[in-house]
Amino acid sequence: MASSKSKYFIAGVIPYIIWGAMSIPLRDLKIFPPQEILYYRVFVSVLMVWCTIILFRRAALKKDISFIKSINRAQKIKLLSLTILSSILITGNWFTYIYAVNSISLKSAAFAYMVCPLLTALCGFVILKEKLTKLKIIALIIAFISIILLATGSLKEVAWAVIIASFYALYVIVLKVIKDVDKFNFLGIQLILSGLMMLPMYVVSSNPFPTQTFFWSHIFLIAIVFTIIPLFLNSYALLGMPSSALGILIYLNPIVAFTVAFFYFKEKIDLHQIFAYLLLLLSIFIFNAQLLKSVVYKKQ
Repeated sequence: MASSKSKYFIAGVIPYIIWGAMSIPLRDLKIFPPQEILYYRVFVSVLMVWCTIILFRRAALKKDISFIKSINRAQKIKLLSLTILSSILITGNWFTYIYAVNSISLKSAAFAYMVCPLLTALCGFVILKEKLTKLKIIALIIAFISIILLATGSLKEVAWAVIIASFYALYVIVLKVIKDVDKFNFLGIQLILSGLMMLPMYVVSSNPFPTQTFFWSHIFLIAIVFTIIPLFLNSYALLGMPSSALGILIYLNPIVAFTVAFFYFKEKIDLHQIFAYLLLLLSIFIFNAQLLKSVVYKKQ
């Protein structure tokens, strides 16, 4: 049982570590408008995901088609509505995050994923009726204290952080509600819908088609390593973890982002910010104490 839980836990951890380092390729593309980066990120992701599905996952696709045919009209409408909603939410999260990294500050982007776990856990409790133990409530209180310590920047940075966090927190909740469909195939549908939403804007307002090798190497890197892989692992983790637990793991994102900002981009950091980030790390361990304990004892 612990072994089964550990694979979901690992699948939940990896995406946030990857996303925490996403500022590196995004900053390299700073000379390009954020919407241009998003357009090609999604378009390339759609192409790669559906090539994978058609070449290697046709059986899973046929199974999903059969499942959709077997459910009643009300269930089909619900599934379609949730799928469209999830696509809108993740697209909004991508755009606001890219814009914040390149046009606001790295701190605002990192701060977003400090607010996000609180919103996710709260939504999981209110909407999905997920239980929060006393230990998990203590972890959330510690996380909230760390956020207060870090919320000393500008109102603009805080506002952008809340917007980014809201998009992703609601996205996680919607994913938790959607069941009985292959997560990779579902990701493919999400990306198609995201692409369709952006297509009118791309046709109307996009710049000339980029031809730089530098641009496309980074877009493919972002599409594969920072989009397809973590989104699939994130969806898989939700199969075996409550959204509140996965939500608290989002704190790994700002911790990694902080590390990248400090050591890679040489941004200044003061002692109270270091203390706040250590509190975030403590909250992760406390929130997942029971799960971590079961994994450790299983390996002994």
